[in-house]
Amino acid sequence: MHKLLRLTTAIAIATSSVASAQPTDTTKISHEPLFTSKDAWIAAGFVAGTIAMYPADRYFARKLQTPHNQENRFLNDAASGFRFMGTPGSMIIGVSMYGVGRIAKVDRMADLGLHGTEALFLAQNVVALVKGIAGRARPQASIEDERSFVFARGFGKDSDLYRSFPSGHSAMGFAAAAAVTSETSKWWPNSTWYIAPIMYGGATLIAASRMYNNKHWASDVVMGAAIGTFAGTKVVRYHHSHPGNKIDKWLLRPTVQKTPDGVAVGMSIQNW
Repeated sequence: MHKLLRLTTAIAIATSSVASAQPTDTTKISHEPLFTSKDAWIAAGFVAGTIAMYPADRYFARKLQTPHNQENRFLNDAASGFRFMGTPGSMIIGVSMYGVGRIAKVDRMADLGLHGTEALFLAQNVVALVKGIAGRARPQASIEDERSFVFARGFGKDSDLYRSFPSGHSAMGFAAAAAVTSETSKWWPNSTWYIAPIMYGGATLIAASRMYNNKHWASDVVMGAAIGTFAGTKVVRYHHSHPGNKIDKWLLRPTVQKTPDGVAVGMSIQNW
């Protein structure tokens, strides 16, 4: 279990480092490009992590499926809870926050709910595409064959057993973590040091639960974490560099303000 602990800690540290790169200007429009050179380094880190985990996939799968671990009631209950938080829990929370925020006119809650849900949809669709193309067999198919990739097998009928790479639950958990951390870093710049570890730590436990349930290899969850992290950060970055975009204009509460040149219409983001 010590190696599993090191794995989950490494994932959390890697993704938390993304949060430190978030802009902290809470009043001005962000002019940061959607993709930066730092993103390339982060992506390279995730790819390297996935490759590094590949040789250890079978080791982790065997360790987690030992009777000692599988008969542990605490681990069973924890895995079930975190699995639910990955999906459908993350989607339920995102949609609920948006709905409550709109009804109660708590604009930041609606903003976070909307952008978080967008990130979840983006991560979910990217993962579905990659799963179908990779066609990797889950460890439950054969714990001794972590190299079972067949092109496009994941699109076939009754293909769930061959949709292991990457982990969808991990992607959803990290998409939510990245979106929340990115948004709150703009509202409360000094909050990132405690919000990021909580959010990314929870996402890491979601990823670990999928390995415990024998649904994913270690390399699956690392790549899922990468997709989710990028989905969350890019959705938030896009909206803050494109205020008044069609999605926000349609779904968030607009404000009308007088300006020297006439009237400006924007999105209302109140203190929360």
